[in-house]
Amino acid sequence: MDASMTDADVSWLRSRQPFASLDSSVFPKSTPLDGVLRNDCRLLRCEPGEIVVREGDYGGSAFLVLAGSVRVLVTQLPPERLGRNEITKLTWSESIRNWWHQSKHAEVRSPDQVAIPGDTKLTTVDNRPTLLLQDFAAVLGANKTVTLGPSELFGEVAAMYRTPRAATVVADEEATLVEIRWQGLRLLRKDPAFSQQLEDHYRKHWLKLHLRELSLLRHVPEQNIEHIAAATDLRSFGRIEWNADFRKTQKLSSREQIESEPVVASEGSFATDLIVVRSGFARTSRSYGAGQQTTAYLGSGHLFGLSEIVHSAFGPLDGPPRVLQQSLRAVGFVDTLHIPIEVVAEHILPHVRRSELPLDVRHLADPQANGGGERRRESRPQLGDKPMAPRDDVAVLTGHRNDHTAQLEFLVEHRLFNGTQAMVIDLHRCTRCDDCVKACASTHEGNPRFVRDGVAHGRLQFVQACMQCTDPVCMIGCPTGAIHRHRTTGVVQIEESICVGCGVCASSCPYQNIRITPINDAKGRPFRDQSTGLPIMKATKCDMCQSQPTGPACVSACPHDAITRVDLTESEPLHHWLAKR
Repeated sequence: MDASMTDADVSWLRSRQPFASLDSSVFPKSTPLDGVLRNDCRLLRCEPGEIVVREGDYGGSAFLVLAGSVRVLVTQLPPERLGRNEITKLTWSESIRNWWHQSKHAEVRSPDQVAIPGDTKLTTVDNRPTLLLQDFAAVLGANKTVTLGPSELFGEVAAMYRTPRAATVVADEEATLVEIRWQGLRLLRKDPAFSQQLEDHYRKHWLKLHLRELSLLRHVPEQNIEHIAAATDLRSFGRIEWNADFRKTQKLSSREQIESEPVVASEGSFATDLIVVRSGFARTSRSYGAGQQTTAYLGSGHLFGLSEIVHSAFGPLDGPPRVLQQSLRAVGFVDTLHIPIEVVAEHILPHVRRSELPLDVRHLADPQANGGGERRRESRPQLGDKPMAPRDDVAVLTGHRNDHTAQLEFLVEHRLFNGTQAMVIDLHRCTRCDDCVKACASTHEGNPRFVRDGVAHGRLQFVQACMQCTDPVCMIGCPTGAIHRHRTTGVVQIEESICVGCGVCASSCPYQNIRITPINDAKGRPFRDQSTGLPIMKATKCDMCQSQPTGPACVSACPHDAITRVDLTESEPLHHWLAKR
């Protein structure tokens, strides 16, 4: 992680908490404690006012304060304080005027577009680019903050479980931090005390919040949530750096891909837990001949095993417990919560509405089912009767027919289910006129943000355009936070004024949908870095044409209605679009 780490640095870290208390004997010879500190950590000297992490960013590392202090902002900072501009929606007249007066040169910017907005300053500290808040003392004084001092850790939940940063953290004095990437955190958990510390922190501050986000638990009383949280087991499967293996696994056949995926739960085994996908992705599959047939893909918030648990709770009294009807496998990486079946029966099902159950077992909750309510054991849960909206998080486990299997497996093999706004072309309608590419180019300074190319399945082509991913690995590692998810639209966008053109996002994107390009002035001359004289490079990608009144220009420009932007995190939107063709 840091080639400049020396033996003296490692020895100094070993003298600081919590490293001083770690038991080096529990670490294997292949990954000794000193090796973890040398290879998976780096020392950071932060200047007063330096932004360490930003709320909403995705990160792959945690930070430990060694000296000095940092401030966690409880309240949100305005976007301009973080070096970001709000997108302004153009009127029709403004849009037409921009199109009419567009430059003949590509990627033209004005000097003020290159400058950083707001009260921030892009600078370099120890050869790393970073942002400083100007007049940061006034900013911190005007906002509610929490101070973290030596030996305090922050950012570990986002690093371990691939979730957005919960708050912005700023150095309020010169501070020394050690950054620990997620690989190092997992290795450090070999020490039982350190591992327990991390788990206790998650259970205390985050677990109940994550449970409350599940629609199935929306009516569960708070005291029940306490019992559920205490009984919940935390597990992880696969490699969190799935994007590094993606191109290798693409070369495998469907059968080989499925067989290579870690098994979370096996078909035919008893349903002992309700499994909640906390982050990452998983596939469900059934035995088919000598192999496995994909039935669905699951993402954050989806449940597995609920049908079998409900069948056991409400099915025939003299019948055996129902075994799992399909397997659950990690696709790259999946982080899961496991709630024991007895806890589900006692603390969850009594507060679940019938409309929230999977369709295939909803009839079992009828009081007249299985011979009437008098045949139920007293300990069996009784469901409420209040009406609820028909859609819920468990609906994804039902409704997938066998004729969709090939399409499901294609989406899983190419990790396309990661996209919330994937660009899909109906090849039966597309005439290859390239009006979509021309419209994109005219909207984005003469340089289109996508290539009309990509993997195809039947009549569908999934184009190489940013999909606004659920798991945006491109955002991990950006030194200035230039690439970020807009907090209201959800679009992953790049703030060019603080982008340093390092290329980390482009190399991280497994779909090759980000490009690094030089930017030019009105005469087509490249802007140059004053210190190096080299052309200034910026990352570019599809931004969903947020400023345009038409929305995505590629879609509105297609004369044959051949293009759509569709959410592939669920299979239903794509099926609905195809049904209208």
